[in-house]
Formats: sequence, structure tokens, C-alpha cells
Amino acid sequence: MEEFDLVIVGTGSAMNIVEPLIGANPSIRIAVVEKDEPGGICLTRGCIPSKIMVYPAELLRLLYNAREIGLEVTSGGVNYEHVMMRMRELIDRDINAIRQGLRSSRNISFYEGTAKFIAPYTLSVGEKTIKGRKIVLATGSRPLIPPIKGLREAGYHTSDSVIRMALTKRPESLVIIGGGYIAAEFGHFFSATGTKVVIVGRNKRFLPEEEPEVSHVVTNEMSKHLQIVTGCEVTAVDTTAGGRRKVTGFTKEGKELEFEAQEVLVASGRAPENDVLDAAKGGIELTDKGWIATNEFLETSQPNVWALGDANGKFLFKHKANYESYVVYYNAFQNQRIAADYHAVPHAVFTHPEVASVGIGEEQAVRENGRERVLIGFQRFEDTAKGEAMGVHGYFAKVIVRAQDYRILGAHIVGPHASILIQELVTLMYTQENSVLPVTYGMHIHPALSEVVERACSNLMDVEEYHHVLSHHYGIKTGAD
Repeated sequence: MEEFDLVIVGTGSAMNIVEPLIGANPSIRIAVVEKDEPGGICLTRGCIPSKIMVYPAELLRLLYNAREIGLEVTSGGVNYEHVMMRMRELIDRDINAIRQGLRSSRNISFYEGTAKFIAPYTLSVGEKTIKGRKIVLATGSRPLIPPIKGLREAGYHTSDSVIRMALTKRPESLVIIGGGYIAAEFGHFFSATGTKVVIVGRNKRFLPEEEPEVSHVVTNEMSKHLQIVTGCEVTAVDTTAGGRRKVTGFTKEGKELEFEAQEVLVASGRAPENDVLDAAKGGIELTDKGWIATNEFLETSQPNVWALGDANGKFLFKHKANYESYVVYYNAFQNQRIAADYHAVPHAVFTHPEVASVGIGEEQAVRENGRERVLIGFQRFEDTAKGEAMGVHGYFAKVIVRAQDYRILGAHIVGPHASILIQELVTLMYTQENSVLPVTYGMHIHPALSEVVERACSNLMDVEEYHHVLSHHYGIKTGAD
């Protein structure tokens, strides 16, 4: 059995702490264990490869209204095979570089296999046994596969399998089971390549985690290129005599719906990977849903063992995992007691149109603060000079603030570059005042899309007025309609 100063399970964001540890202690001994390709989920089968895939789709969609702004262009579509090969070349290059770095480091012993606890602080990896004085668990997650009758027998794909090139040829048609961000992004991509796509979600709204008016805009725009079915629970998947997949579901009212396609993609969310850990043997408690239980300092139930990233089930985003890696570094190795702060975890959905959000939504803001203590700022893209120049329609920014002190509670943007535009508000939410006022005081370049955020922050109104403006002036559905 080999003993180490630190054992890390997983090669994603937990690797952020390795370089500073080696810099501070050149003789430190670290064991790194990985059962999949090194680099973590984001690199190997998540956000990075999927964004390489959807970028060509975004460019194609930008040409959809090209004639409106004076462009005479003809697009031959998105070459699926070329995009996928490019994605794999870029990802494999980075994976191989990380693997080489892990194998060549004098301070790191790289174990390629599945880590399982056999006792506290002691794990087996294949036939080898390792022990760590401190352990960081960054085990990631895997696609959630719902218990649908006949699904396994009929065969299906996930975001993981698509990125791993299980579909070498573009499918002629595709049913996507799920109505969240994975379904949205992969539906966007496949429809741009020419695949006939149907998205079937169980919730009454597409992208149910977003604000209702954001969901409304995205549904309308994406429905120009694919079919979106909501409020339908998929109950069975069968194989037809011709080798196609038949997907059967029922609406809340009991109406039976059937969809037939060449392939099925399951996009029902993510599930924990911690069952392979034998966590109980390591004294590690799991939540009822199988995530590693941690306190505010990211400590597990076993002293000197921390968990970060998808492993703890809190906000399954790479940027959140990166943030947590620094919390673990300071708590585990700098003798600090920093509590993880999740009040402003941003996220984006890279569809067309793009979506970005941070903080809480209007419903929660009203519930926690009272209707009279909430103000909402709103600005349409097309009512700014840059938005008008771009010829965009129906997109907007929504900012939710607390009336008494202008504290930002949340922000929601749908439209071009939403993931970039929202960062101004995310950064302010990490200041002591957390106030929207610096946006209104600060000078913004004209004409630039940043004026969408500036004007939303300068155009605050009460909740009733906001819903009146959206419904009666712009015809946008909201949660109050």
C-alpha cells in the first residue's frame, strides 16, 4: 500500500489545487485517480465539446434573417461529420496533454481506474491500494436515465455518447426525451445539421428552470426549426419493424402521444457517480439522492475529506466547481474556514436565442420579500441602437432588485451574447453592497449591447406594471398570465 499526502479522485476542477500545493511544497506526494479520460466532465463529455458543436449551429441561425439586414447569402447547412471530427480532435488533444502531464509529474502518481473505499482514507484502484492523509472527492456525474419501459432494449443515446462519437453519421430524425438545457442545446445543434428533431418534456414549460417569459421566447424561436412538446410523460420506447424508435407518452390530461424517429436521445438531467465509491466504507455519508453530503466548508462526514463539483450535487456547473476548488484549497491547506457562497451562481443555455441567468427568479423574490418590496427592470434588445442594427426582435433583459436598497436579487437575459452581458451583474452581486446602482451610474459604450443591461437597470418598475408592460405592450407571456 502506498501512502500520500493527498488523494484526489477525479481530474476536473480538483486539479486546480495541485499546482499551488506543489509550488508550496516541492516534496508533496499526490495520488490522482481517474476512471475515464482525464480532464473532467466539462472537457471530456460536457460543456466544452458541446459548445464546439453548437457554435456552427449558432452561426447558421444568425443567417436565418440575413436578408432583413441586407445580406444575400446561401447556406449549405452544418456538416455534421466535420463538426464532430473537429470537436474530437480539439478535445482529444487536450485530454492527451493532461494525461501526459499527469504521467510525467514527479509529485503525482496517476492511477487509471475506479477508486473504491475499503476503509477510511484507504482506497483500492484495481489491484492497488492507496491511502491519503487528506482526500478530495471530485467524482463528477453521469446522465440520468429514467425508468422508461423498453428504453434499454430499443437503444438510446445521451450527451455523453454523442460526444464520444457513438453517432458517426447524422441521424435523419431524433426524439429528445427531456426539456432542460441539455435537450435545448442538443436540439439546437441537431436541427441545424438538418436532423428532424422533436423535444418531448414532462414539464408544462420548456426550460422550466428559467423565467416563464424567457421560456416563452425561446420556445417560440426554437419552434421555427424543431418541434417542442411539453407536459408529456414518456412511458415507453419500442423498436419498429423497420428498425426505428417509437416513443410513447401521455399528457397530464391522459392523451396518448406517439413519436417516431431514427434515434432517441435521453436528456433528463445528471445523476451522481458516487455509487461506485463504496462511500460508506470510507465513512462518507451520501444524501438521499446519492450525492456526497457536505457542509458549508465542503467538508464531508469524514474529517480531512472534502467533496467538490458535481460530486456534492450543488449547481452542476464547471464554474461552480472551479470556485469550490479554491474554497477547498484554502480550507484544507491554508487553515481557513471559508463557507461556500452560492447566492449568485450564473448559468447559460447556448441555444438560439442564448439564455443567461443569475440569482433568483421573480416568483421567489416576491415570496421572500413581498410584492411591494420588489422592483423589476426590463429592456428589449431591439429598443437599443445596437439591437436595432442587428435586426433582432423579442429579446430582452430582466433585472430583479429589492426596492429598499436596490440590491440585485436576480437577472435573466435572452438574446445574443446573453452569457457575456450578464457578467456585469454577476460581478456586482459579489460586491459588499450588491447594488444595481453602479450600472446606472457607469458610462456604457454607445452603441453597444451593454446598453440593454444599463437600460434595464435604469428602468425599474413594480411587479404589476412589469406584467402589464410585457403582456399588453409586447405580447410576452409571464407567470401572471
